[in-house]
Amino acid sequence: MEIDYGQLKQALRDVLAEQGATSEPELSARYQGGALVIKPRDHTQSPKEIPIEEFFKKIVRVRDQLRVLEQKVNSNSTLTPEDKRTIQGYVTRCYGSLTTFNQLFADKDDWFVGQKTN
Repeated sequence: MEIDYGQLKQALRDVLAEQGATSEPELSARYQGGALVIKPRDHTQSPKEIPIEEFFKKIVRVRDQLRVLEQKVNSNSTLTPEDKRTIQGYVTRCYGSLTTFNQLFADKDDWFVGQKTN
């Protein structure tokens, strides 16, 4: 019997989350109370300021939804193994694109990882 450790890890995370045994990722202390400022090139337009906590929550939601997608792909019985590998490759590249935001996480275990190892 071959075990997909990525799928097993995600299933364990889901069970722990359902039981309330996991905690929400924490924002790094250096950014708490901070803001994300989006400044347009045109100085006659106003910049947009977003509390960093709100931005962080959105990044965490993206990460959580990618994990759900990954789990659904891995457990889907109608996809071929090749289709699963292809979709998993897209998900992995999404994680890689989001590694820029890793510095927002207080705990390195919560980071996005572009290249997974089992």
